[in-house]
Parts: sequence; structure tokens; C-alpha cells
Amino acid sequence: MNRKVLIVTGDGGESYETLYAVHRFQEEGDIAVIAAPSKRRLNLVMHDFELGWDTYVERPGYCLASDLTIEDAVAEDYDAILLLGGRAPEYLRNHAVLLELVREFDRQGKWVLAICHGIQILVTAGLAKDRTLTAYEHVRTEIEMGGGTYSTQQAIRDGNIITGQTWQSHPDFYREVFACLK
Repeated sequence: MNRKVLIVTGDGGESYETLYAVHRFQEEGDIAVIAAPSKRRLNLVMHDFELGWDTYVERPGYCLASDLTIEDAVAEDYDAILLLGGRAPEYLRNHAVLLELVREFDRQGKWVLAICHGIQILVTAGLAKDRTLTAYEHVRTEIEMGGGTYSTQQAIRDGNIITGQTWQSHPDFYREVFACLK
């Protein structure tokens, strides 16, 4: 199809979400471009659940090189933006250039995709207001404080925004993503 998708992550980004996204878009013949705060090899992590823990645990994951910096990304060059989860959104949501880039994708009516904690970036960019979104369950309060409605669905579309709960939602999330990109 040769669509061009900007995938945003950084150190502490979810390894499986990142690699799955890159490979899934490549399978469709699309061009997946990784943007991060700096152009270098990123240290990704794996989040999983352990019996006896109240929250997920984090382990080192695969590494992956970014293709460009967030500052070098231009919305006009892409068909969609994907905001990945993991711990990276904790600091990426404070990245002013990224927030404006996400808003620009939305203003242009392009696809804005987010999964797991990536929704924290959407909320900080002001895109949760009057939208129905899903995310990792502990991001629910942020969605609601941002003026949005939290859905328990694995994946949901609201206008040009598609959100997914976690990496466990990949089948539902990417079915929705590719149905909309066609």
C-alpha cells in the first residue's frame, strides 16, 4: 500500500508494541518510521503481569534504532501517527514539539493511533475531550480528567482516533487500524 506511518516511542517504550507495529505495517507494504527524542538505538522494555503483584513488572526488552527525531517529523509526510505505550509516554507527554505534532495530525484529519500508555500523550495534547477512548485500565482517570469517556473495549475508534488497551489488544486494535486505513 506504501502508506507512511510515524511510530513514536523512546527509551522505556514497550518492546512488543514497537516491534509488532513495525512488522505489522511492513506486512501491509507500508513504511514504518520510528521517531524518538533522539536518533539512536532505543532501550525498549517488556511489561507483563506476575502473580502476587498489584501492577505489571518491567524487564529489559529488545533494542531498536529510531529513524529520526520527533523535531524532524512533519505531519504532511505521513498518513498516520502511532503513539506507543510502555513507560516512554510518561516523559514524551511533556515534549512540546510532539504534542503540537499530534495536534497537527488531528487538525489535518489524519489517523491518530494510540495504544496502552500512549493515550497519555493524546490526553496531554488535549485530544481526549469529548472522545471515547480506551487504554490500559490505570490510564482511565487521565482520560476522564481530560474530558473523555473511558471504554472497556479492547480497541475503539472515535472519528480519526483509534485507541487500544494493551499489547494484548493487538488483534482488535490492528483489525480496526487496517479497516480504517484502507
